[in-house]
Amino acid sequence: MRRLEERIERAQRGGPGEVRQLVHDPATEVLDALLQNPFLSEEHLLTLLHRKDLPREFLEAMAKNEELMQSQRVKAAMVQNPKTPRLVSLGLLKFLYVFDLVTVSLQPAVPAEIKRLAEDRILNRIQQLPVGQQIALARRGSARVVAGLLMEGNEPVIGPALDNVFLTEGELIRVLRRDELPEAVVEQMAQHPKWSRRYDLRLQLVRHPLTPLATALGFLPELKVADLRLLATDKRMRPTLREYVREEAERRLRRRKGGENMDAH
Repeated sequence: MRRLEERIERAQRGGPGEVRQLVHDPATEVLDALLQNPFLSEEHLLTLLHRKDLPREFLEAMAKNEELMQSQRVKAAMVQNPKTPRLVSLGLLKFLYVFDLVTVSLQPAVPAEIKRLAEDRILNRIQQLPVGQQIALARRGSARVVAGLLMEGNEPVIGPALDNVFLTEGELIRVLRRDELPEAVVEQMAQHPKWSRRYDLRLQLVRHPLTPLATALGFLPELKVADLRLLATDKRMRPTLREYVREEAERRLRRRKGGENMDAH
């Protein structure tokens, strides 16, 4: 490798070809010099920002250079870099487009606080997004974002949201704890081939006042007696369904006692 002084000189004054090589240089002094090179392009900056070994001080210096930070893609890449200082990322989030925020929220190496703030910004914009973008967001967003879309209940969005690979049972339970949900959300969840089979979700669906009665009754034979007895005391449920739940629990208990009596004889 050439001497450091020579590489610094090339970083400051070299042409595009040399810049393309030097963005991979390990020396911070070379990288600092690159920021002064007039041939440093957006593509060079993006290559730099994909490096996970950049010093925080270098990223901070880059972020302060308004000329270098004009590009939307560069702003997004800066926030996605795990070494970017917290205050720099916080300042840039407000400039990012919705799907740049989605990418930030799904990056494992990005700090949890930054990911959550990116999700907050997405959730605050959901109502202003056209349906097509909401559907795309339902397919690609994080579990928390998808839960927010479900709470909005735009019907064309519900199916893609429930099929989202990042969606979790915990987020769906959080959604179902809200009484004021669009009916279609509860109905489609109760019919979904994956989620309708989850035991804890079935419990929440039986509890929910918007679950169709026939669907809720269909879940009862699969529930444990202890859970049925708890459900029978849940004032959130419709009185008719609570009565069915109570009767199912009593019927099972009678059958169990009857079996025990036969064993005793």
